[in-house]
Amino acid sequence: MGAALEPIYANSAAIRILAYPQDPRTLASPNNFLAAKLQAILKNGQPSHYVSMAEFTSGKRRYLCRAFSLGSSSGNGSSNGSAQPKVAVVLERKVLAPFDGSLAAARFHLTPREAETLGFLAQGLTNKEIANRMAISANTVKAFVKLIMVKMGTSTRSGIVSTLLNLSPSNG
Repeated sequence: MGAALEPIYANSAAIRILAYPQDPRTLASPNNFLAAKLQAILKNGQPSHYVSMAEFTSGKRRYLCRAFSLGSSSGNGSSNGSAQPKVAVVLERKVLAPFDGSLAAARFHLTPREAETLGFLAQGLTNKEIANRMAISANTVKAFVKLIMVKMGTSTRSGIVSTLLNLSPSNG
């Protein structure tokens, strides 16, 4: 983004997150929308030499919005030659409290990779997101999820999470 938080580039995933629940293709002025949305998230605080950070919700998911000052560039295309600071904005899924799957892994005889998958499921990640984190294919994640379901006696991802909540020491 430029100095006034006007978009220079935004990837499609970030636009979908920020536009939710609206379809980004229906935005009349995507650049103006993104600038207004980011200014609202960052509370009109423009980053200087430090990092600005804010939390926001898009749908049911929580995100962190981090804005980093990239310093100044030497007036490329600027008529007065003044330096224009650039800002990088990074959106990342907010991870809730770290998940300790050791109780579930022991109780349901999960392999280490199944337990790792279970931890990512507990964070609400999709198969594709889990695959990226584990450096495996989404089909392998799908197989792990099915094995976890069989071992836990559930038939859905939400059933897995429900079973985990019921295993919690505070609920036992």
